Amino acid sequence: MDTDSEKEDMEAQGGAPYGYPTSCPISPEPEDFLELAPHRPMPRRAMESFENLVALANYQERLKGARKVIWRDKGQPVVQLKTLRDCVEHASTGGFRAATLAFNIRASLNLVLALIRIRKVPRDDRLTLIRHAVFGADSLRFAAMLGTFAGLYKFLLNALPILLPAIKPREPSAFGDDDEEEDEEIELPAPGSAAPRHRQRSARLSASAHAQMVLVRKRTRRWHAALAGAISASLAILWEKRGRRVIIAQQLFVRGMQGTYNSYSERHHFKIPFGSVIVFALACGQIMYSFTMRPDTLPHSYINWIHTASKVPRAGVQINRAAVRNGEMDLAALDKIIAQRDTTHKNLSLLMQLRDDVMAGRPFPLYAPCATIHPAVSSCWTVPLDRFVDVFRWMLPIYSALHFLPAILFRWKMFRADPGRVLVRAGAGSLRSSAFLGVFVVIYQANNCLRTKLWEKISRSPALRRLIPAALANLLISKPVHWVLGFLSGLALLIEDERRRAELAMYVLPKGLESAWVAARGRGLVFRTGNWGESVLTGMGMAMVMSIYQNDPVHLSGLVRRILYQFIGPN
Repeated sequence: MDTDSEKEDMEAQGGAPYGYPTSCPISPEPEDFLELAPHRPMPRRAMESFENLVALANYQERLKGARKVIWRDKGQPVVQLKTLRDCVEHASTGGFRAATLAFNIRASLNLVLALIRIRKVPRDDRLTLIRHAVFGADSLRFAAMLGTFAGLYKFLLNALPILLPAIKPREPSAFGDDDEEEDEEIELPAPGSAAPRHRQRSARLSASAHAQMVLVRKRTRRWHAALAGAISASLAILWEKRGRRVIIAQQLFVRGMQGTYNSYSERHHFKIPFGSVIVFALACGQIMYSFTMRPDTLPHSYINWIHTASKVPRAGVQINRAAVRNGEMDLAALDKIIAQRDTTHKNLSLLMQLRDDVMAGRPFPLYAPCATIHPAVSSCWTVPLDRFVDVFRWMLPIYSALHFLPAILFRWKMFRADPGRVLVRAGAGSLRSSAFLGVFVVIYQANNCLRTKLWEKISRSPALRRLIPAALANLLISKPVHWVLGFLSGLALLIEDERRRAELAMYVLPKGLESAWVAARGRGLVFRTGNWGESVLTGMGMAMVMSIYQNDPVHLSGLVRRILYQFIGPN
């Protein structure tokens, strides 16, 4: 009885039930466990380790947030804008971000180039060199160009649907579906809801994967993207210098043609076999013709590079040009080759005989003899091997840097996982690319020697002269044959990796088009573009590029697609 009465008294007073310690609450809070536990102090090392982990986690979060400001992650969702004010804010933010990114990229590149040659600069001028490299006009122009383009494009692309709402339903896309933005996306079940048994289970996607699907499916009307790209690019290019406008406009135009062709061929289900090789060969035909016959239609720096790669004396090219175009012999250039120390005795005697014939008024060949093209090699049969070895050794360090550095710097995880495989692939690519350029030079010069020897054999043989018409034989020493030699040399691209062929074709195509345009303009076949030609060409190119980027980005090259995504984003 006494025990039961004690229980009731304790419970009435708010104490613990009978049988429980009076100093311990029934449901202690989590923070009270430290007070209830025996008073054993936590080791200082454990507390410091815990605090370091918290600080590291906070630092990684801040670093991740800062990285998102500079570098755009994959799968960023599309921004939905409903008013013009939202469009202005979105465009301003995007333009400022693009300008900052462009400035950092250009300044970093200029700084690296300045540090490479800083030893050749006097000490008093080194600080000025670095300051000009980082904060010079080139960095500011580049930032202003890309910032203007990104801001104007974002505003126009998002404002056009608001200003000009759609009247007609959109046309089917190149993929054969007529989905409207996200209508054809994979449906994700709501959390906690059970999927019907008669339906196939939907894929479980992460937030980034779902956002990537939204990016792919979020399309605009093609003319919206084309108009926005044309206006923004044609105005933004005016920030750059006149000389750089031409280079940028050419690259953007050929990239637009590349994407348009890929989209058109996908839509109509056709493909030209070895299309990249054909484009490369056609461009090389025009470039090599201009190099030999019309050097005024190519940039001076490009002419110098071809001279270095071909290992042909400049005087030999001058002799050939004067003989083929004007029917004259350039004696000054001939004397330069005769004075060279590496000219062989056999070639020297042939060149002296040629000079005597010209001075005596006797007939001379209306082309550059082989002794003027390879004066250091007597036999035409040994020229291919000699040229291949020289070009291969010259290009191997350059191509090694182009293959090894990106493989290590931009694919660091793959390199750490399997360094041997990455290095072997980069080494094989370097050898392959060097062999490609070596074979290019060999094809041109071997066929050049072949045509001259064949013409000489025909001209000296009465039987061959009766069999082969003179007009047909003279084609071997005519101007068009230089275009054919360049085209045949371009077939060396078959040696290169198939994934690199399109990029190499896009590199030489602008030079070929520029040369053909200048030559046609000189003959009055095309109009002059005046001061706005680069701006118009840039607008045309970006109209094609942005139309493809917003609707069928898979048809653009991976490099162009990644660059545009960093500066433009989904919209």
